[in-house]
Amino acid sequence: MSATTPAFDRQSEQDDPTRVEAAMASFVSQFGVTAALHIESCVRCGLCAEACHFHVSTGDAKYTPVLKLDPFRRAYLREASPFAPLVRALGLVKKPSIADLEHWQELLYDSCNMCGRCTVACPMGIDIAELVKEARHGMFKAGLLPERLALMDRTARQWGSTATPGEDLPDILAEVAAEHGVEIPCDLKSADVLVTAAPAELGEHTKSLADAAKILNHSGARWTMHSAGFDASNIGFNNGDLELQERLTRALVDTAVKIGAKTVLLPECGHAYGAARWEAAKWYGAALPVRIIHMTEFLDESIASGKIRVNPIGESATFHDPCQIVRRGGLESAARRVLAALGFELRELENHGVTGYCCGGGGGVVSNQRATPLRHKVFAMKRDQVEATGAKHFVTSCGQCRITLEMGARHAGWNRSPESLLELVADNLAA
Repeated sequence: MSATTPAFDRQSEQDDPTRVEAAMASFVSQFGVTAALHIESCVRCGLCAEACHFHVSTGDAKYTPVLKLDPFRRAYLREASPFAPLVRALGLVKKPSIADLEHWQELLYDSCNMCGRCTVACPMGIDIAELVKEARHGMFKAGLLPERLALMDRTARQWGSTATPGEDLPDILAEVAAEHGVEIPCDLKSADVLVTAAPAELGEHTKSLADAAKILNHSGARWTMHSAGFDASNIGFNNGDLELQERLTRALVDTAVKIGAKTVLLPECGHAYGAARWEAAKWYGAALPVRIIHMTEFLDESIASGKIRVNPIGESATFHDPCQIVRRGGLESAARRVLAALGFELRELENHGVTGYCCGGGGGVVSNQRATPLRHKVFAMKRDQVEATGAKHFVTSCGQCRITLEMGARHAGWNRSPESLLELVADNLAA
């Protein structure tokens, strides 16, 4: 980042006091029992710092995860804690200023992937990643997002997707189908499975979309994609734009209900899994009317049931565990069962499973251009661990991780390319 580049971006025409009040009001709205317990429980032990890839790769204390919550914590102590009136009256805790929020923008959006590794390390069980996500709500209300993420937010509000308007989806799918020689149904009035995509699958990674179609067709599933609900990536989840997050989630679930689908199949995308699988129910206030599963689950279940069979590759591989899918989502074993079915000799990374290091690009960081130098430092950690395994294949089950790792490899001149678990299954389907 150059010396003339601002460390923060602003949206809207709010004056500074209005921005601060909007952020504070949003922070206070998040202080339920769970958030309050988490904030009160921190003992400042510093273990979260040693868990954070941004702190470990830079050695900079400002990237200590719990410090990223400071304005959020101050808002709690002043407005919602048991002694809040006394705290305000005696001036024991300073109210966050616009300068605090501007500084905080970098810590929340440039140097946090909401990966949850700090959460796992915390001896008090504080879900720091969840508190960061809640803090981002306030930053969105204050109009203080990194501009790249704000642009994606505006696009999704207009189109329902950061990639394309829904009206263009049938033409895009027809082109992908023709290019890869596979049938991709779109806008069927009735189906058992509603299949969704990540933006990259509608652009540079069309093979993943085509391979998903190939596997679904091979399994005999009755499925469709639909222009009313197709983009699962959910930029609102990353940005703290709750209104948009709800709208994008409802588009998927309501479309599935409309066509009679019992299952919504998510793409190889980590934050899609967090937004749709684990947070969708709060928009409905009851059990969801559909089952929402990740592509990894679908592959695992399809192989286990015999709906698809794969030819074993019989070579060595290592696996990058996507944070939102494995650490936050619990699909550690499912991915490894698919790898075993492919006949891989699995050579685990030094840090793997729930303790695996993030790719460095999740939570919108890969789309936040000014965070690129910091992201490259994190990539070096992952590269070194992959090299140490000596494995021939480097596999992951998240498209966003794959993009981040590909960008890191190009920058570092590394001659390794991460492979998609989905694409490996499609390339090795048995007749």
